[in-house]
Amino acid sequence: MSKPAVPSGSAGFPHVNQEVAVTEPDSSGHIVAIRVRLDIAYDGTDFTGWARQPGLRTVQGVLEESLSKVLREPVQLTVAGRTDAGVHAQGQVAHFDTTAEIDFPKLLHRMARFLPKDVRITGIRPAPADFDARFSAIRRHYAYRLTTAPFGADPLAARSVVPCRPVDVEAMREASRKLLGLHDFAAFCRRREGATTVRELQRFDWEADGELLTAYVSADAFCWSMVRSLVGGVLAVGEGRRTPEWIAGLLDERARSSSVTVAPAHGLSLIGVDYPDDADLAARNAQTREIRTVPGGCCGG
Repeated sequence: MSKPAVPSGSAGFPHVNQEVAVTEPDSSGHIVAIRVRLDIAYDGTDFTGWARQPGLRTVQGVLEESLSKVLREPVQLTVAGRTDAGVHAQGQVAHFDTTAEIDFPKLLHRMARFLPKDVRITGIRPAPADFDARFSAIRRHYAYRLTTAPFGADPLAARSVVPCRPVDVEAMREASRKLLGLHDFAAFCRRREGATTVRELQRFDWEADGELLTAYVSADAFCWSMVRSLVGGVLAVGEGRRTPEWIAGLLDERARSSSVTVAPAHGLSLIGVDYPDDADLAARNAQTREIRTVPGGCCGG
């Protein structure tokens, strides 16, 4: 579908408000598509990840099929972050373009009845034409949850909390701090052909609440399996098997390290995505598409 034109007017949308989107023809008589933002939450346990895959149950597949039936036209979603099988989301974001006339509150309630219980659309609203759920994002926030309880995870939390042995939380915090900043995280990423592994890790810290440990990890973007690899590496420090200096040394490697254990998927949840002001969306899209490099180093791709 072609890029939607931005109508003029309040908030950039004269025919689109927070309640109803009414599509109208342009000067040549063609219906102009509008861009719609979705906020999404899901329990990833029974999904084979976000990305649509033939014959498999995926979050994208379920949402696109449901929205297409309700709107009576094909819907194709662009997402902020493709989560792996078993990974959850509380703050996922996606967008799509449509020529359908949408009553946003009505559609939100209808989707609540239409979708399976393990995925919810928590918000539906119009977005500017330059909004791109993936390329407009300035940072993504994840949480990874562990428990050191001797009996393991509470049954009501067992699908999203990973049991672990007692750990040295201060050592884990020290190790996490050594990874902050702009680096080539090749040692922590599964390689994708042509993709850079240079990322700016903006937050990586741990909060303890009794026996519950939560890692908060934020970056401008993440490469494949990066968050779970970061958590797995720091856990090795917390368990006394590695040192903070060891994990810092991994930043010098230019290929995935076999010494880093990837933490289980079900402890991870995408909890939020940040975007710039509407006026800065186009510039952010262009910046994100550039291949980043570490100053004085290679691109890491």
